[in-house]
Amino acid sequence: MTPEPSPFDLPGVTWQSVSPRLVPARQIAVGLFLVVPLAVGVVLALVVHPAFWALAGVVAALWLWIAIVIVRQVRAIGYVEREDDLLIRKGVMFRNLVVVPYGRMQYVEETQGPLARMFGIKSLQLHTASASTDASIDGLDPAEAARLRDRLASRGEARLAGL
Repeated sequence: MTPEPSPFDLPGVTWQSVSPRLVPARQIAVGLFLVVPLAVGVVLALVVHPAFWALAGVVAALWLWIAIVIVRQVRAIGYVEREDDLLIRKGVMFRNLVVVPYGRMQYVEETQGPLARMFGIKSLQLHTASASTDASIDGLDPAEAARLRDRLASRGEARLAGL
């Protein structure tokens, strides 16, 4: 028995992956957030009562679980340029497919924070007329981000000129 095709697996579409350098960047960001509760658990276990090792253990297990999930999440991110639109997919358990018509794009924003700069990656945010559109691609190589930004901007301008 063959499984039913998923609406997220489009026929004839070859998804472009993002850089694997996004994995350690996201893992470090999570680590910076969880290092304080882990340290508090260890200090409380050493100073107050050994039962606080449970707190440190829970935080460490959560940290490990999130680190594993991040690897799968980054592998699931993909995008593809089609003739009239850009497709962006994300998610493993909760999948998300965003279709952005070139004619609806208002501008393309390229960003790079300090952690992304350290790992040599950038993000693109596509802004459309809809305020609820979450059209962003994280973890792009700088050259690919610049190429995609310019290409999307020119395609968007061409589609708007045709209106």
